[in-house]
Amino acid sequence: MATTLFDKVWDSHVVRKIEDGPDVFFIDRHFIHEVTSPVAFLGLKNRGVDVLFPERTFATADHNTPTINQHLPVADPLSANQLKALEENSAKYGISHWGLGNPKNGIVHVVGPENGITLPGMTIVCGDSHTSTHGAFGCIAFGIGTSEVEMVLSSQCIMQPKPKKMRINVNGKLGKGVVPKDVALYIISKLTTAGATGYFVEYAGDVFENMSMEGRMTVCNMSIEMGARGGMIAPDETTFNYIKGREKAPSGEAWDKALAYWKTLKTDADATFDIEYTYNAEDIEPMITYGTNPGMGIGITHAIPTAEEVGGGKATYEKSLGYMGFAEGQDMIGKQVDYVFIGSCTNGRIEDFRDFASIIKGRKKADNVIAWIVPGSHIVEAQIREEGIYDILVAAGFELRQPGCSACLAMNDDKIPAGKYAVSTSNRNFEGRQGPGARTLLASPLVAAAAAVTGKVTDPRELLN
Repeated sequence: MATTLFDKVWDSHVVRKIEDGPDVFFIDRHFIHEVTSPVAFLGLKNRGVDVLFPERTFATADHNTPTINQHLPVADPLSANQLKALEENSAKYGISHWGLGNPKNGIVHVVGPENGITLPGMTIVCGDSHTSTHGAFGCIAFGIGTSEVEMVLSSQCIMQPKPKKMRINVNGKLGKGVVPKDVALYIISKLTTAGATGYFVEYAGDVFENMSMEGRMTVCNMSIEMGARGGMIAPDETTFNYIKGREKAPSGEAWDKALAYWKTLKTDADATFDIEYTYNAEDIEPMITYGTNPGMGIGITHAIPTAEEVGGGKATYEKSLGYMGFAEGQDMIGKQVDYVFIGSCTNGRIEDFRDFASIIKGRKKADNVIAWIVPGSHIVEAQIREEGIYDILVAAGFELRQPGCSACLAMNDDKIPAGKYAVSTSNRNFEGRQGPGARTLLASPLVAAAAAVTGKVTDPRELLN
């Protein structure tokens, strides 16, 4: 019987099927951070239960961490307590822990792949919705709640109903200045933020086959923003080349054995999906959001649509535009920007900073813009320096901060002030997501760079050589 990539990975991890209920599902890798793990560990303590497989869990500090002066004590008491709890709980149960100051520290969904912890065919969970990032490697990866974090720590299993299957095909060749973040925002603008609810998505077609691993991670990261349980891309030579030689990747005979298995991880030619969509790469241009959810996105040269064009509730739409200070029919080009943020688990990898540098090289930061340039890990930070990107940033008037989630979610010191506009390479633009009253325009690193040097929303294609 022909099966999909999703079926192959899911079915091989089912420990027990419950009739008319969820599957008991085995988890290969469990990532934890300082925000969603303390209560889970407290639950273990109260029940007198140990961590079953501590070698399968990996801890890193990222959400509440400062991005400057990380050598100093964390000022916020709640954040400091959470970071201390993560360190103590990891030590107590024998879990690998990369805290502040550790050279491997960084955003959980950046450090997992770059250290070879994320491998094809695995099941991966974390108390973080953007765990879907790891699906770029042909994994089933999804976010879980705190009670489920405790469940995985104690049993290495989770109770999960099997999602339906969706395939999204994008074929053709992307145009100048169009990068993976634009592909993701385009798809979400078409499907809406609820369009994939109840589904696990496989991305297929020329565009994804030709993407780098960094680009694939960006797309899979954003799967959650259209309501999907997760997203995945079949592993191929690009995947294998990325993994080979990384610290925790297999080597020698173990590599050969793993590679033979990984090459079987693809959807059979005549396998079927519950629903399928196909888009043309040539229809995608640099994207930007104008509203208060990731589905409210348009090509950067387009005008903000009317409520009738969008469909749905007019009052809700008007409320969203009112929060943003925008109106129907307005152009996005030329709107003044106050902040620019490049980073997060969506766009905090080396490829994203290469894109950013390609625009700002030889130019200067606009006087009206405050820019937060935040690598996703210390490894990315080192690459930025080694490749000369740091010198380009400094020459253009930018500063490089230290790794962390930063302005993605306003759980640390990097908050956008009320009423200010931020062009952000992160994944969510909900009201208050980047700070109370903050106004977020989601975009690619290229669009962010163009805004950073012009001080306004600018088509990056005008600045590319």
